[in-house]
Amino acid sequence: MDLKRWSAPSHDCPRRVTILGSTGSVGQSTVDLIQRDPESYQVEALVAGKSVDALALQARKLNAKLAVVAQPECYGALKDALAGTSIEVAAGPEAVIAAAARPAEWVMAAVVGFAGLASTLVAARRGAMIALANKEALVCAGALLTDAIKESGGALLPVDSEHNAIFQVLEPGNRHAIDRLILTASGGPFRNTSMADMEAATREQALAHPNWDMGAKISIDSATMMNKGLELIEAHLLFGLPEKQIEIVVHPQSVIHSMVAYRDGSVLAQLGSTDMRVPICHALGWPSRIDGPAAQLDFGSLSALTFEPPDSGRFPSLRLAREALVVGGFAPIVLNAANEAAVAAFLARRIGFLGIARIVEEVLGASGSLRAPVGSLQEVHAADREARERAERAIESHVLSN
Repeated sequence: MDLKRWSAPSHDCPRRVTILGSTGSVGQSTVDLIQRDPESYQVEALVAGKSVDALALQARKLNAKLAVVAQPECYGALKDALAGTSIEVAAGPEAVIAAAARPAEWVMAAVVGFAGLASTLVAARRGAMIALANKEALVCAGALLTDAIKESGGALLPVDSEHNAIFQVLEPGNRHAIDRLILTASGGPFRNTSMADMEAATREQALAHPNWDMGAKISIDSATMMNKGLELIEAHLLFGLPEKQIEIVVHPQSVIHSMVAYRDGSVLAQLGSTDMRVPICHALGWPSRIDGPAAQLDFGSLSALTFEPPDSGRFPSLRLAREALVVGGFAPIVLNAANEAAVAAFLARRIGFLGIARIVEEVLGASGSLRAPVGSLQEVHAADREARERAERAIESHVLSN
């Protein structure tokens, strides 16, 4: 990564930014940070799914050049909401791609799930700094995305708190001396819950994360610990270490966000408050550091920091993700697609909580040869579509009786 190519944002040299997924939790935090120092940033484009009112308000506040809503039927409402401004308005999947292609130096990739893949790739191919909050894009198209970054001379800046922590403490000149990466996990809302109670867990209980305020899909992934499984795959792709050198440890207080252990016995950790603005702030100011509004840690008032191994028996998503990483090829795509379908079914109250992992395992087991290398975005889409169809059939066999 050529650090000389990038300059820090400043009033004299504002950084041009685009936010893909601006109305989600990560997008809102990014908007909040930019609003605190508006003279250091120029907002090229804001993209949302269908939250027209929130998008229009953001576009006005940030004086964005372009506002895009992914749902075509929302175009009229967005155009009306921005009437009287000079802000361009567009709608539909093609408009999302076009927004990612515009000349923003820094792009927040925060569209949730597989839907964010295509726009992230477009921004990567033109050499942007990609602040990556969409782990599914990397899980499903790891080589395609990392190759695009290398070929274009862009940069990949992880925004997940765990990967951002590793990014901050990993010493580029000492990669050969790394013993292992240690991803921390809160354990989610069901860390100490019995299997019987997890079987009967409600949507509301699963969404009640003890430490973080996140969107619905990510919150459910935290409850099943699939988020940590996806992060395992992501860590392998981001930092180039094999599966056996990536460890997961449950740290309920979520103060240490992840660690790098070196062969000399040293362990470097990044600590911070449970505020997503911390890793976003790091990515927004990179390669420099900027002021951030998150609360500083008060070490005098911190409770004891505890650690425990994860229970892959109670949280089979961890085992399934590790198996998918070892298999490689199309396995991570199938894992992600089946999980997204199963999580959506749980949120719709169609299946029980433990049914999510069961469906993922069934789909992985029913899929054909998974080890073949992924060669194109078209192959990714085809594998994703087939896995979702298999997942839907599996969901039907697990539907809750009323």
